Formats: sequence, structure tokens, C-alpha cells
Amino acid sequence: MGFLDNSGDIILDAVLTDLGRKRLAEGNGRFRITKFALGDDEIDYGLYDKNHPSGSSYYDLNILQTPVLESFTNNMSSMKSRLLSYSRNDLIYLPVILTNTDLQPFLSGLNSYVVLVDETTVDALTPTNGSSLDNGLLNGYEPNQGARFVAADQGLDTGEVSNQQTLADVDSTLVETQYFVQIDNRLGQLRGMTGRSSTIAGQSITGLQPSSIDDDNIATYIFSSNDDTGIISSPGAGAASSINGPLGTRVQFKIAASLDLRTSTFLFNQLGSAGTENITSGTNTLLAANYRFIDSTVRISGVSTGYTLDVPVRFVKKTS
Repeated sequence: MGFLDNSGDIILDAVLTDLGRKRLAEGNGRFRITKFALGDDEIDYGLYDKNHPSGSSYYDLNILQTPVLESFTNNMSSMKSRLLSYSRNDLIYLPVILTNTDLQPFLSGLNSYVVLVDETTVDALTPTNGSSLDNGLLNGYEPNQGARFVAADQGLDTGEVSNQQTLADVDSTLVETQYFVQIDNRLGQLRGMTGRSSTIAGQSITGLQPSSIDDDNIATYIFSSNDDTGIISSPGAGAASSINGPLGTRVQFKIAASLDLRTSTFLFNQLGSAGTENITSGTNTLLAANYRFIDSTVRISGVSTGYTLDVPVRFVKKTS
């Protein structure tokens, strides 16, 4: 990895995805470029200076001389915001995707959701009075039994457009109807709110199959508003949300801990750390000295807009 040579006229750096490189290496004729995406995450267009004393040829000089890294081949590290085109030229605001911490708050004191990976960990934090785990604590052992989940909303995050209307009322072409959701498959799998069920490790849970798992063990799930998973919904005007303006669609799902995390501490020792603070739920407390954790993210990307949100997730296992 290095910086692009911007001393000349090089302004485009293209790389193959992991799947593209795999198809090319197979050498069986299956390699064909059918889709591409463009990104300019590192460019600050605020550097455009139309008052440059040397004239119009120098307006964009500071932009062209900005140090820019070569393109990443790792799909989880590249193009957080993709370039796109709209036919309308009067759009003042574009939709974003934000974690809905109004509906499903992070764990108090921690800017993250926490997935409890096995029965022992869940039992340690489940209140004896039968109430649910506190906000931000997800039951990764039996997701179908847990009341907490991850939620993210798409819409216009501005108070200048009333939230008493939906994004479809403003412009239906801005509404995201399909999403990519990516998670480290070594750590967990996505589970729906409703829909198909399957049995994993002897437990009946709502099962979703990833469309692909790449060489870095990143599983990619594809969800559409018209599928039967219940992952995508339309919350309606004025619904509780972190989005200040009109809402488009909502993505919501649960997370099941992987079999390796449920049954072993190997990945926690290899990738994780010892607890740094106590975790409480109701009157129950899991002491920092008694657990290990792994920090990760779940990436949610809109297929049409290319907007990407990384949701912080911490996997926790009681060890003593």
C-alpha cells in the first residue's frame, strides 16, 4: 500500500474485488467485468479555490495535489461512500443511513451493541425477575428469545424538511429498497426478526443465508424490501428515529454468535481482550475480570445510494 503518484495526470486507480481476482486466477474464461463502482473518499472539495491569483487552471490545484492512497483490494476497507448520479439538479439534501439509537440504544456507557455469545454469559446478565436484558445487550445464544436487535434508518438527516412525511413523499427515487449487510462470519451470523427458521447447535432460530463469504471470512447478505426476511421495513412518517427528517426504509436484525464463539475461547484469546469495565443489566453485573471480548463492526450499505454505515458490535463471553 502506498500513495498515488499525483505529479502527472493520473486521477483514476482501479482494482479488482476479491471475487474478481479469484475469477481471474481461475483462468477458465469466467472472468468478465460486469459492474464497477467509483469512490473519492479522501478528496476534500472544499480545497477548490476559485479565487486563486493564478487563474482558473489553478482552481483545483490543491485537490489534485492531495496525497491519496492507492485503492484498497480489501472490500471492508474501500469506498465507504460511492459516487452516484442523479438526474435532478435541485437536490439540497441526500439520504444517509444512521444507527437508530432512539429505538435500540447502545449499551449504556459504551458506544456499541454487545452480543452475549453463550448461555452462561446470557444467564449472568439476565435479571432474575424475568425482564429483558438491558438496552444494547443482544442475546447471541438464542437470538429468537432476545428482545434487543440492531436497527438503522435511511432518510434525510435535516430539520429543514418535515419528518411528518416519508422520504417517498419527497422523492421516491431517493428511497433505498435493497441493502448489503456484511459481518465477520467467524464471529456471528445475521438473524431476522421473522421468517425462515433453522437449527444451529440444537437450537431453532431464524436462519438467513449469506450470498457470499470472501477470503477474509466476511459474509455478505443481500436484503430487499420485498423479501420475506422482515429485515427491511418502512417505519412511516414521524416514527422514532435518529434521522431528523423524512424516513425512507429501516434495516433491523439480530445477531447469532458463531459456533466457535459459543463453544471455545480460542478466538477471544487470539483476537480479543480482557474485560475493561463491568457490564450491568438490571441488578445483575458481569465483572470486568470475568469476561473477554472482541470488537468488530457490521457494515450496512445501500445498493442504490452506496451510502455505508459501520455499526460497532462487541462480542462478550464470560470466562470465569
